[in-house]
Amino acid sequence: MTNTTNRRSFLKGATTGVGVGLVGAMGLYSYSSARKSHFPNVERKMADIGVCKSVKVVNVSETSWFENATLMGDIKGAGGLLVNQYDYNWPPFGNGKGLGKGSYKDGIAQIKHLLPNRLEEAWEIITKNSVHPENAGGFAAVIEVEEMDGRKRKFLLDSGWSYKWMDECFKREGIDKMLQNKEIEALLISHEHFDHYWGIPVTFKYNPEITVYIPEGFYPEGLQYIKDAGHKGKVITVKNGLHKYIPGMASYVFPIPIICRVYGEQSLYFNVAGKGLVSVTGCCHQGIIQFAETAIREIKYEKDKFHGIYGGLHISPFDDWDPKYDDLVFSLRDYGFEKIGCNHCTGVICAKKFIAAGYPVIQGTARHRSKDVAYLGNGDTIAFA
Repeated sequence: MTNTTNRRSFLKGATTGVGVGLVGAMGLYSYSSARKSHFPNVERKMADIGVCKSVKVVNVSETSWFENATLMGDIKGAGGLLVNQYDYNWPPFGNGKGLGKGSYKDGIAQIKHLLPNRLEEAWEIITKNSVHPENAGGFAAVIEVEEMDGRKRKFLLDSGWSYKWMDECFKREGIDKMLQNKEIEALLISHEHFDHYWGIPVTFKYNPEITVYIPEGFYPEGLQYIKDAGHKGKVITVKNGLHKYIPGMASYVFPIPIICRVYGEQSLYFNVAGKGLVSVTGCCHQGIIQFAETAIREIKYEKDKFHGIYGGLHISPFDDWDPKYDDLVFSLRDYGFEKIGCNHCTGVICAKKFIAAGYPVIQGTARHRSKDVAYLGNGDTIAFA
């Protein structure tokens, strides 16, 4: 495993600017066996997270927003990517004062009394006071883990953005009934971003007592929103690093700064019997290479092999392509994934490049406003093992 790990460490450097991405600039030496003498040995911790029988992911919604141009126009008009997301004046915290003049306190005051049960009334108020409420969508997925004894356990990863859109999606996929029947045992929040987190009242509408796991690094507004959204259950903050949930399932919280004044992302790992490691992510702001490298460094898994990956891989979220992204497409081959289900902030251009490169991409059906079959889209499912 040492040579493979060393090569992966090199690729990680190449894609983050430590190395140089172009073959001509790197020279033949960079691809020769002689380069290996410069690589440090990577100590593997081999943490045992247990093993599960299978993992299935139902994509509730990958459409975080409907038009890239609208979202980017709002961000630019409000001052850029480093502006506090609660200041953009996006739904559900619109205060009627216009782009870049929002505040959590002003916005929530207008709808708090309606949450979580009277979402339609709340959305009417939101629509009148927010910037481009029609562009809000959301990311959410249901993960079903089958334990070795056959018991199946369900978790909701994220709760989207728009109350209106996410409520429609929950009903379409039967998530409302799963929540009401307590079939889904916990809501796992990947990170505090608007398109993954601001739709939490939709989850609480159907189960206000559900346990919520959030990554370390939430801001005061985000923590207060859980209470204001009508939650009555436990909130557990997952510390940076590895966290074991159930046998064969763990998360890793990456302590990273993210655009729109968000910090930290929680991504998931599953050790599937006889297959290998399955990685599931909301946005993968830490980068797909770091996501894979962390698994190599931290976790023991079946066959010492990567089996699959699902989620937003954050390579070209706005479908703008930079030549440096080709390094990521190239690097992915070295990990040997047997199934790839990509959507959301991966970017359709990137997904098509994966397909053109011959990667085992599980394609979707382009239903329910998902734009392309290259994506594992809204209402689509992927199963591992």
